[in-house]
Amino acid sequence: MTDHARRPTGWQLEQNASEAYERYLVPPMFAPWADQLVETSGISDGDRVLDVGCGTGIVARRAAPRVGTSGRVVGLDVNDGMLAVAEETATDSQPQIEWRRGDATDLPLPDEEFDAVCAQQSIQFVDDPTAAVEEIRRVLTPTGILTLSVWRPLEYHPAYAVLAEALERHVGDEAGTMMRSPFPDWNATDVRTLVLDAGFDDVSITVEIGSIRYPSVEAFVRREAASSPLSEPIAAVDRATRDDLLRDVEDEMRQYVDDDGIVSPMESYVVTATR
Repeated sequence: MTDHARRPTGWQLEQNASEAYERYLVPPMFAPWADQLVETSGISDGDRVLDVGCGTGIVARRAAPRVGTSGRVVGLDVNDGMLAVAEETATDSQPQIEWRRGDATDLPLPDEEFDAVCAQQSIQFVDDPTAAVEEIRRVLTPTGILTLSVWRPLEYHPAYAVLAEALERHVGDEAGTMMRSPFPDWNATDVRTLVLDAGFDDVSITVEIGSIRYPSVEAFVRREAASSPLSEPIAAVDRATRDDLLRDVEDEMRQYVDDDGIVSPMESYVVTATR
């Protein structure tokens, strides 16, 4: 199995990047996948739900109306900037969502506290994914369900593969590594083994295919940079280098251009498992 502990861990975000993440990435990318994740989890009235690695809280916000006033939703993330945006964005949620700072490998929560735990595109960023999934199992009730999603490898995300390669050429290896880090080189067997090794039973994995759309290549590059630590290395190069970067991405993305801008496939593993 792939050595999970060697996944890069460079995506700690500042407050302004967290706001950009919510503005630029959540509506076109994470919100549709969150709807699917919550639907797959079967969350219903009265459930107690934990969103691990919640980011700016889109899964928690989607879960809240389903659990109703008799339920409970907790969003947990290690990043203070993300949690600040999550709290500000969810002020009208009913029931009110509880936002907690915490490490996925050492959840600051009691045993058997939740009926459902969701983790959308977060497990791949954890230093020890197996420990994180073990912790998720610990906080689930004996009949609880885990629903998580993990992007498939970079080759299944053409726009991001192009951008990663262009960043390596024009900005540097570190920038390319940052762009590659959301897309672990895990196959379905790796993901299944990860969940089984954490003690879960009845593991089901599906491959889900969606897309991401931007009005232009320039918008794609700028919004991705604004929503992540890429902004710093890109800002450090001169204007001519940034222009070369954009031209490279435009040339490689021509086959994904249409009358509304650019569109590119995205593929994810979606996993459900019970204790």
